[in-house]
Amino acid sequence: MAIMRLGRVQIRVPNWEKSIEYYKNVVGLIETYRDENHVYLKAWDEHDHHSVILEKADAAGLNHLAFKCEKAEDLDMYEQKLIEYGVAVERIPAGYRIAEGEAVRFRVPTGQFVELYHEIEVVGNGLPLVNPDPWPDGLVGIAAPRLDHLLIAGDDVEGTTQLFMDVFGFHMSENVVLPDGKYLATWLFTTNTPHDLAVIKGPDEKLHHIAFFIDDWNELRKAADILARNDVMIDAGPTRHGITRGTTIYSFDPSGNRTEFFCGGYITYPDFPTITWNTDRLARGIYYFEGEINDRFTTVFS
Repeated sequence: MAIMRLGRVQIRVPNWEKSIEYYKNVVGLIETYRDENHVYLKAWDEHDHHSVILEKADAAGLNHLAFKCEKAEDLDMYEQKLIEYGVAVERIPAGYRIAEGEAVRFRVPTGQFVELYHEIEVVGNGLPLVNPDPWPDGLVGIAAPRLDHLLIAGDDVEGTTQLFMDVFGFHMSENVVLPDGKYLATWLFTTNTPHDLAVIKGPDEKLHHIAFFIDDWNELRKAADILARNDVMIDAGPTRHGITRGTTIYSFDPSGNRTEFFCGGYITYPDFPTITWNTDRLARGIYYFEGEINDRFTTVFS
């Protein structure tokens, strides 16, 4: 019984039509359903019905993030553990959103809403399960194969970090420590990637970025070309992180939500030792090549 992975994000997009265009034709996500106020999307190599939900709204930001559990009974187990931890929980009924079963919803100390779920319609990745080719026909834009991770912001970094470690068994791959010994940021994993979720000091309830995985450095350079060709604002990169060792490029969607395209990084296991960065080396940790951070990275959230 376990959380398997980050399963979906629902983000608010006031610039509705242009944001849909960005996620479908630049990021290369595939639309699976829409209603008046939502568009459901998946990356091409994901089998579940959706991993990204765009929500028509007056301001950009995060509605919620959600983790997929291995078994349906995991919801009961985690609901009880959350209650014992002192966290208020809510049951979201099956069918509340298209193609989804029931979910457990709660709020973390940094203010974001998180859901746990198991059941979701499986639609496949466009390839057969016997003798498949490496990718399907018809991919567009960057064609990111999957959702990778999230970076959320808030004041109580310690509280959110401990909740995920104590209740859900996440492990910490890296952290940045302030001179007073408190966390400026933490990187947490439950799979074998460098991070499934990161938490950084900042305004409560805010989103720093959502990240999509891409295969290699060549694909990252291609992503930069596609972003530039479509006049998308590039925040930083292509470059390399010291933290996670991954390579990266950041951009903004037309509504002001930051998106990252991430590749590489090390493999983690439950016995992976935690790496600590001091604040005087943070710039090298964030942008290893440049060794300096642009102001937007630490001040712009949605």
